[in-house]
Amino acid sequence: MTVADTIAAISTPAGEGAIALVRISGVNAIDVAEKIFRGKENPSRFGSHVQHFGEIVDGKGRLIDQVMFSIHRAPASYTGEDLLEISCHGGTLVTAKVLEACLRGGARAARPGEFTERAFLNGKMDLTQAEAVIDLIRARTDLALRSATEQLEGRLGEKIRKIRDELVSLLAHIDASIDFPEEGISPDEGEKLCARLGSVREEIAALLATADQGRILREGVRVVIYGATNAGKSSLLNHLLGYDRVIVSETHGTTRDTIEETANLDGLPIRLLDTAGLRASAGELEQEGIVRTERSLQLADLRLHIADRNAPKPSHFDERAGNSNEIVVLNKSDLPEDSDWNNFTALRVSCMTGEGLPELQKEILARITKQNLRPE
Repeated sequence: MTVADTIAAISTPAGEGAIALVRISGVNAIDVAEKIFRGKENPSRFGSHVQHFGEIVDGKGRLIDQVMFSIHRAPASYTGEDLLEISCHGGTLVTAKVLEACLRGGARAARPGEFTERAFLNGKMDLTQAEAVIDLIRARTDLALRSATEQLEGRLGEKIRKIRDELVSLLAHIDASIDFPEEGISPDEGEKLCARLGSVREEIAALLATADQGRILREGVRVVIYGATNAGKSSLLNHLLGYDRVIVSETHGTTRDTIEETANLDGLPIRLLDTAGLRASAGELEQEGIVRTERSLQLADLRLHIADRNAPKPSHFDERAGNSNEIVVLNKSDLPEDSDWNNFTALRVSCMTGEGLPELQKEILARITKQNLRPE
């Protein structure tokens, strides 16, 4: 497929650095280079995949920057088109000036993801590989990175192609039997076709079953910390993160909004949400926080129900604690336990001393595995 226009973009993150990369791709990429690059030879004479030293100049021929320049000629490039790469100095202004020169030379600013879109449209990668590019960029754990690289290599796409090929084969067989009824499908053959179709359904079901795992790798396991006010929810969040993210106070109702942070737990991204404490006598602002807590609980993959073992058991605690995706945590194990909690099954921890927290982390991982949310 040929796209008529030529695009340009800065490929490195915004900000200052030693080197920045500006890319140009399209049918007129080399024409753009001829207008902005000054070196020993004209870019049209450059071989593919070879670095050249030169200068990028503005419309009046004034030097913008000294650069390394290369052409990746179609179709042997990332996009499948003529692709130019300009390695310039990584200052914010100089990079913007180099891109400005590219646009003045006839390119247009690329949309987000457009280079990868062109790679897909030109058959350089399938849709699953294109999706893997953003997953690779956003990977926050080793597991997410490994999953993205495997998908980028085409493993998922290959599985889907095999399923499609088998379905096409089955359809062709059935169509032939309809078009040529005298040939017919014997009972034995019919059973074999049904068995093959059953196998395909199982393969599709197996792929669909990994959808939640893929979501977990991209977005993280959503773990909501909730409970009565002053039970130690914010203290627990700080411990699980390994640093003080939330202000901790003995005053009831300190947390009035949902606070979200991401932790890495044994290679898994965990989205931890600290929520407003639950109590009946809340003011208007605090009540809005409680509404948001309830909303977060509905979307949770796992809940950590926190209670103060030094205080009486809150009302309705037992009915809330009965969910299968819930871990009941009794905090303040360094203090005496109220008689309400006698013989109550829960994990006992102390956010003051750290007692029981390693066991809590193990239980979180065990529950994630039990719910089949942990990717292999």
